[in-house]
Amino acid sequence: MIICYFAKYSLVMANHILDKTDRQILDILQQNGRITNLQLSSEIGLSPAPTLERVKKLERLGIIKSYHAKLDMDELGLGIQTLMQISLLRHKNNAMQNFVDQVNAISEITECYHITGGSDYLLKIIVKDMRAYERLVMDKLSNIEEIGQMQTMMVLSVVKQSDTLPLPII
Repeated sequence: MIICYFAKYSLVMANHILDKTDRQILDILQQNGRITNLQLSSEIGLSPAPTLERVKKLERLGIIKSYHAKLDMDELGLGIQTLMQISLLRHKNNAMQNFVDQVNAISEITECYHITGGSDYLLKIIVKDMRAYERLVMDKLSNIEEIGQMQTMMVLSVVKQSDTLPLPII
């Protein structure tokens, strides 16, 4: 979202005015999406009905997109996480869309970013082990005709991973 201007108690973002209470709601929900409306209303100092109306408004506006459970990779036996830079062979006709369509069909690719620089895309890949990674590369990625080059970076450890967006201070 593009921040247009700051006012004393509100923030205008892409045609939506967010006041201090909306920001509090967003901060709290980013930390705990399972909080009850009663708990949320208590934390922001409003009664439950107006709190629920504000949350519904934020959902309707598309500011709150969804709620998710964060899963533990290790507990699920997913031991390999990689980042892969992809360069396409060609950038014409439907090559980019064909690549994107095929990437979206591969569940082990959990994120895909169209980027600038020496590569065209950055993929985040999560698999069980090296054998599963090799099968993914050999059986799925190598069959995508649009890919010219792949460069893999193995994630050794995650130093920081935030599930919250930094909301500008008003």
